Amino acid sequence: MGGMIELDRRHPLAVDLKSFGRRPGTMESGELTVPTPSGVGTEVMQVPEGSEMDLDLRLESLVDGVLASGTVHAVAEGSCVRCLRELTEPVEVDFQVLYVWPGGKNDPEAEPVDPETQEDVRELDGDLLDLVPAIRDAVVPTFPFQPVCTPDCPGLCDRCGEPLADDPDHGHEEIDPRWSALADLR
Repeated sequence: MGGMIELDRRHPLAVDLKSFGRRPGTMESGELTVPTPSGVGTEVMQVPEGSEMDLDLRLESLVDGVLASGTVHAVAEGSCVRCLRELTEPVEVDFQVLYVWPGGKNDPEAEPVDPETQEDVRELDGDLLDLVPAIRDAVVPTFPFQPVCTPDCPGLCDRCGEPLADDPDHGHEEIDPRWSALADLR
């Protein structure tokens, strides 16, 4: 087992691989708490930017690059699409991404890996392993397309906007518009 993972000071979710080396079989792991980057979410559900995100991260040096795997722990926030109640959801998602060295490979015999055609494969930015896209790709698809507070949420009253779940007997007296002039006579 190798040393501890250290994040690059200039980029809170990038690992500087200079000290990691390109020797296949090198391994490092660590538990990190980092600020959530922007864009980890959808219009209706997201992990707020800057909130704490915990990562259990393992890096393993391979011939072609570095295999990053781990688990993201965070809390997502959103709103019920029916009644607009605020929602919070714990997030626990595993990810595994192969980061290939840019340009040449260490081993001419190795099967070429093309980041353009393979999912879960990214090219390293020099010696920087940027975790942001891997985290976004792992977390965002787990969010519901239309989050609801309960599966049977009745939503809001279409006349007054009150949450129907708060008052199951909610209703409005219907007066036929043709008779509305008579209401004024009372």
